[in-house]
Amino acid sequence: MCQLLGMNCNTPTDIVFSFTGFATRGGLTDHHSDGWGIAFFEGAGVRTFVDHQAAIASPVAELIKQYPIKSQHVIAHIRKATQGRVALANCHPFVRELWGRYWVFAHNGDLKNFTPQLDGPYRPVGTTDSEQAFCYILQEFRKRFGDTLPPLAELRAALREIADYIAGHGTFNMLLSDGSALYTHCSTHLYYIIRKHPFTTAKLSDDELSVDFAQVTTVNDRVAVIVTQPLTNNEVWTPYQPGELKVFVDGDVVV
Repeated sequence: MCQLLGMNCNTPTDIVFSFTGFATRGGLTDHHSDGWGIAFFEGAGVRTFVDHQAAIASPVAELIKQYPIKSQHVIAHIRKATQGRVALANCHPFVRELWGRYWVFAHNGDLKNFTPQLDGPYRPVGTTDSEQAFCYILQEFRKRFGDTLPPLAELRAALREIADYIAGHGTFNMLLSDGSALYTHCSTHLYYIIRKHPFTTAKLSDDELSVDFAQVTTVNDRVAVIVTQPLTNNEVWTPYQPGELKVFVDGDVVV
Protein backbone atom coordinates (compact mmCIF):
# COMPACT_ATOMS: atom_id res chain seq x y z
CA MET A 1 0.00 0.00 0.00
CA CYS A 2 0.92 3.68 -0.10
CA GLN A 3 2.50 5.87 2.57
CA LEU A 4 1.36 9.20 3.96
CA LEU A 5 3.15 12.22 5.39
CA GLY A 6 1.43 15.23 6.93
CA MET A 7 2.67 18.32 8.75
CA ASN A 8 0.71 20.86 10.78
CA CYS A 9 2.42 23.81 12.52
CA ASN A 10 1.71 27.00 14.41
CA THR A 11 4.10 28.93 12.18
CA PRO A 12 5.16 28.37 8.55
CA THR A 13 7.82 25.64 8.52
CA ASP A 14 9.67 23.74 5.82
CA ILE A 15 9.37 19.98 5.47
CA VAL A 16 12.73 19.32 3.78
CA PHE A 17 14.03 17.05 6.57
CA SER A 18 10.95 14.83 6.81
CA PHE A 19 10.36 14.75 3.05
CA THR A 20 13.95 13.67 2.39
CA GLY A 21 13.48 10.53 4.47
CA PHE A 22 9.94 9.99 3.21
CA ALA A 23 10.91 10.22 -0.48
CA THR A 24 13.63 7.62 0.03
CA ARG A 25 10.86 5.09 0.65
CA GLY A 26 9.58 5.82 -2.84
CA GLY A 27 11.74 3.22 -4.56
CA LEU A 28 14.97 2.90 -2.51
CA THR A 29 14.38 1.80 1.10
CA ASP A 30 10.82 0.70 0.28
CA HIS A 31 8.81 -0.24 -2.79
CA HIS A 32 6.32 2.64 -3.10
CA SER A 33 7.42 3.56 -6.61
CA ASP A 34 4.17 4.19 -8.54
CA GLY A 35 4.15 7.97 -8.23
CA TRP A 36 4.17 10.59 -5.52
CA GLY A 37 2.92 14.05 -4.66
CA ILE A 38 3.01 16.86 -2.12
CA ALA A 39 0.83 19.91 -1.45
CA PHE A 40 1.68 23.04 0.55
CA PHE A 41 -0.92 25.51 1.76
CA GLU A 42 0.22 29.11 1.43
CA GLY A 43 -2.50 31.47 2.61
CA ALA A 44 -5.58 30.77 0.52
CA GLY A 45 -3.50 29.07 -2.18
CA VAL A 46 -2.08 25.58 -2.56
CA ARG A 47 1.22 24.75 -4.21
CA THR A 48 0.95 21.17 -5.54
CA PHE A 49 3.62 18.91 -7.07
CA VAL A 50 2.82 15.43 -8.41
CA ASP A 51 4.78 13.00 -10.58
CA HIS A 52 4.02 9.50 -11.85
CA GLN A 53 7.70 8.61 -11.52
CA ALA A 54 9.10 7.05 -8.36
CA ALA A 55 10.00 9.70 -5.78
CA ILE A 56 13.59 8.45 -5.58
CA ALA A 57 14.07 9.07 -9.33
CA SER A 58 11.90 12.16 -9.79
CA PRO A 59 13.60 15.50 -10.58
CA VAL A 60 10.56 17.18 -9.04
CA ALA A 61 11.12 15.36 -5.75
CA GLU A 62 14.75 16.46 -5.83
CA LEU A 63 13.54 20.05 -6.19
CA ILE A 64 11.39 19.71 -3.06
CA LYS A 65 14.37 18.39 -1.08
CA GLN A 66 16.38 21.47 -2.04
CA TYR A 67 13.62 24.09 -1.91
CA PRO A 68 12.53 24.99 1.66
CA ILE A 69 8.91 25.94 1.00
CA LYS A 70 7.36 27.05 4.28
CA SER A 71 3.79 26.14 5.16
CA GLN A 72 1.58 25.45 8.16
CA HIS A 73 -0.19 22.56 6.41
CA VAL A 74 1.50 19.97 4.19
CA ILE A 75 0.22 16.64 2.81
CA ALA A 76 2.49 14.23 0.92
CA HIS A 77 2.01 10.74 -0.52
CA ILE A 78 4.08 8.01 -2.15
CA ARG A 79 2.10 5.46 -4.11
CA LYS A 80 2.08 1.71 -4.45
CA ALA A 81 -0.79 1.13 -6.86
CA THR A 82 -3.63 -1.18 -5.78
CA GLN A 83 -6.42 0.35 -7.89
CA GLY A 84 -5.83 2.44 -11.00
CA ARG A 85 -2.84 2.35 -13.32
CA VAL A 86 0.38 4.30 -12.84
CA ALA A 87 -0.57 7.72 -14.24
CA LEU A 88 -0.41 11.37 -13.27
CA ALA A 89 -4.20 11.51 -12.82
CA ASN A 90 -3.96 8.82 -10.14
CA CYS A 91 -1.24 10.52 -8.08
CA HIS A 92 -2.14 11.90 -4.66
CA PRO A 93 -2.73 14.36 -3.11
CA PHE A 94 -5.96 15.37 -4.79
CA VAL A 95 -7.26 18.95 -4.65
CA ARG A 96 -10.84 20.29 -4.88
CA GLU A 97 -12.69 23.46 -3.88
CA LEU A 98 -15.47 23.62 -1.28
CA TRP A 99 -16.83 26.67 0.59
CA GLY A 100 -14.42 28.96 -1.22
CA ARG A 101 -11.30 27.16 -0.02
CA TYR A 102 -9.10 24.38 -1.32
CA TRP A 103 -9.26 20.92 0.23
CA VAL A 104 -6.33 18.50 -0.12
CA PHE A 105 -6.62 14.74 0.43
CA ALA A 106 -4.40 11.66 0.38
CA HIS A 107 -5.24 8.05 1.20
CA ASN A 108 -3.42 4.85 2.05
CA GLY A 109 -5.40 1.63 1.76
CA ASP A 110 -7.61 -0.47 -0.47
CA LEU A 111 -11.40 -0.06 -0.58
CA LYS A 112 -13.49 -2.97 -1.88
CA ASN A 113 -16.94 -2.61 -3.43
CA PHE A 114 -16.89 1.11 -2.73
CA THR A 115 -19.04 2.63 -5.46
CA PRO A 116 -20.84 5.65 -3.99
CA GLN A 117 -23.28 7.53 -6.16
CA LEU A 118 -21.55 10.78 -6.97
CA ASP A 119 -24.26 13.07 -8.26
CA GLY A 120 -22.84 16.49 -7.44
CA PRO A 121 -19.92 18.55 -8.71
CA TYR A 122 -17.30 16.20 -7.25
CA ARG A 123 -16.28 13.51 -9.73
CA PRO A 124 -13.03 11.52 -10.02
CA VAL A 125 -10.63 12.43 -12.80
CA GLY A 126 -8.53 9.28 -12.35
CA THR A 127 -9.49 5.71 -11.58
CA THR A 128 -8.53 5.23 -7.92
CA ASP A 129 -10.72 4.29 -4.98
CA SER A 130 -8.92 7.10 -3.12
CA GLU A 131 -10.20 9.87 -5.36
CA GLN A 132 -13.68 8.37 -5.20
CA ALA A 133 -13.52 8.52 -1.40
CA PHE A 134 -12.38 12.15 -1.51
CA CYS A 135 -15.21 13.16 -3.83
CA TYR A 136 -17.68 11.31 -1.59
CA ILE A 137 -16.44 13.14 1.53
CA LEU A 138 -16.85 16.56 -0.07
CA GLN A 139 -20.24 15.61 -1.49
CA GLU A 140 -21.38 14.56 2.00
CA PHE A 141 -20.05 17.77 3.52
CA ARG A 142 -22.08 19.81 1.04
CA LYS A 143 -25.21 17.70 1.60
CA ARG A 144 -24.97 18.09 5.37
CA PHE A 145 -23.92 21.73 5.63
CA GLY A 146 -25.00 23.36 2.37
CA ASP A 147 -23.03 26.41 1.32
CA THR A 148 -21.80 27.35 4.79
CA LEU A 149 -18.61 26.14 6.44
CA PRO A 150 -19.62 24.67 9.83
CA PRO A 151 -17.68 25.01 13.09
CA LEU A 152 -14.74 22.64 13.40
CA ALA A 153 -16.47 20.44 16.01
CA GLU A 154 -19.45 19.85 13.72
CA LEU A 155 -17.23 19.12 10.74
CA ARG A 156 -15.15 16.71 12.80
CA ALA A 157 -18.27 14.84 13.95
CA ALA A 158 -19.53 14.56 10.37
CA LEU A 159 -16.16 13.31 9.15
CA ARG A 160 -16.16 10.73 11.94
CA GLU A 161 -19.40 9.25 10.55
CA ILE A 162 -18.25 9.44 6.94
CA ALA A 163 -14.85 7.89 7.68
CA ASP A 164 -16.46 5.03 9.59
CA TYR A 165 -18.69 4.31 6.61
CA ILE A 166 -15.81 4.37 4.12
CA ALA A 167 -13.62 2.25 6.39
CA GLY A 168 -16.35 -0.38 6.34
CA HIS A 169 -15.19 -1.09 2.77
CA GLY A 170 -11.51 -1.69 3.61
CA THR A 171 -8.41 0.15 4.79
CA PHE A 172 -8.86 3.90 5.15
CA ASN A 173 -5.83 5.76 6.43
CA MET A 174 -6.16 9.35 5.25
CA LEU A 175 -5.05 12.96 5.56
CA LEU A 176 -7.40 15.86 4.73
CA SER A 177 -6.88 19.60 5.10
CA ASP A 178 -8.52 22.88 4.16
CA GLY A 179 -5.58 25.00 5.29
CA SER A 180 -7.05 25.67 8.73
CA ALA A 181 -6.85 22.17 10.25
CA LEU A 182 -5.39 18.77 9.37
CA TYR A 183 -7.88 15.90 9.69
CA THR A 184 -6.43 12.39 10.00
CA HIS A 185 -8.00 8.94 10.18
CA CYS A 186 -6.33 5.59 10.87
CA SER A 187 -7.52 2.11 9.95
CA THR A 188 -4.22 0.29 10.35
CA HIS A 189 -1.01 2.35 10.66
CA LEU A 190 -0.44 6.01 11.46
CA TYR A 191 1.99 7.65 13.88
CA TYR A 192 2.48 11.22 15.01
CA ILE A 193 5.01 13.32 16.87
CA ILE A 194 4.74 16.88 18.17
CA ARG A 195 8.05 18.72 18.23
CA LYS A 196 8.22 21.71 20.58
CA HIS A 197 10.59 23.42 22.99
CA PRO A 198 13.00 22.11 24.21
CA PHE A 199 13.89 20.86 20.71
CA THR A 200 16.41 18.04 20.19
CA THR A 201 18.38 16.46 17.35
CA ALA A 202 16.50 14.03 15.10
CA LYS A 203 18.03 11.41 12.78
CA LEU A 204 16.25 9.88 9.78
CA SER A 205 15.74 6.12 9.66
CA ASP A 206 16.04 5.98 5.86
CA ASP A 207 18.93 8.39 5.34
CA GLU A 208 22.08 9.61 7.07
CA LEU A 209 20.60 13.07 7.49
CA SER A 210 20.13 14.53 10.97
CA VAL A 211 19.11 17.98 12.20
CA ASP A 212 19.33 19.83 15.48
CA PHE A 213 15.92 21.49 15.61
CA ALA A 214 17.06 23.76 18.44
CA GLN A 215 19.24 25.57 15.89
CA VAL A 216 16.45 26.24 13.40
CA THR A 217 13.42 26.97 15.62
CA THR A 218 12.22 29.40 18.27
CA VAL A 219 10.89 28.52 21.71
CA ASN A 220 7.36 29.24 20.49
CA ASP A 221 7.39 26.86 17.51
CA ARG A 222 5.27 23.71 17.52
CA VAL A 223 5.26 21.17 14.69
CA ALA A 224 3.14 18.03 14.36
CA VAL A 225 4.25 15.37 11.88
CA ILE A 226 1.95 12.48 10.92
CA VAL A 227 3.24 9.51 8.95
CA THR A 228 2.47 5.91 8.05
CA GLN A 229 5.70 4.68 9.66
CA PRO A 230 8.06 6.71 11.91
CA LEU A 231 10.67 8.68 9.97
CA THR A 232 13.30 8.94 12.71
CA ASN A 233 14.99 6.34 14.89
CA ASN A 234 15.82 8.45 17.95
CA GLU A 235 12.43 10.03 18.74
CA VAL A 236 9.26 8.69 20.36
CA TRP A 237 6.35 8.49 17.93
CA THR A 238 2.78 7.95 19.18
CA PRO A 239 0.79 5.25 17.35
CA TYR A 240 -2.85 5.73 16.44
CA GLN A 241 -5.42 3.15 17.45
CA PRO A 242 -7.38 1.52 14.61
CA GLY A 243 -10.45 3.61 13.88
CA GLU A 244 -9.02 6.73 15.51
CA LEU A 245 -9.64 10.17 14.04
CA LYS A 246 -7.43 13.08 15.13
CA VAL A 247 -7.54 16.74 14.15
CA PHE A 248 -4.47 18.98 14.35
CA VAL A 249 -4.52 22.77 14.61
CA ASP A 250 -1.43 24.94 15.16
CA GLY A 251 0.77 21.89 15.68
CA ASP A 252 -1.32 20.25 18.39
CA VAL A 253 -4.18 17.75 18.69
CA VAL A 254 -7.66 19.26 19.04
CA VAL A 255 -9.58 17.31 21.68
